[in-house]
Amino acid sequence: MSSNDWFLYIIETVSGQLYTGITTDVDRRFKEHESGKGAKFLRGKSPLTLRLKVACENRSIATQLELKVKKLPRPVKLDLIQSPEKVLELL
Repeated sequence: MSSNDWFLYIIETVSGQLYTGITTDVDRRFKEHESGKGAKFLRGKSPLTLRLKVACENRSIATQLELKVKKLPRPVKLDLIQSPEKVLELL
């Protein structure tokens, strides 16, 4: 994987809500979310836990996966967290 790779990630809030996003740097983006500078959805819902990180070939694939994962019901998302290899099967 190169430094231009994109990642799909899922973060869980303290109340158990799941947030899905994409980025080229998961560690940086997670720190932004923790500090309240990320998505409004996550503000005030700390502590946060990074539950899933899956490398994607490019931004297009990452975006397609993000849209598909966001539409999935919670039990399916939890299954993806347990079996990350299933994420790429969504394409």
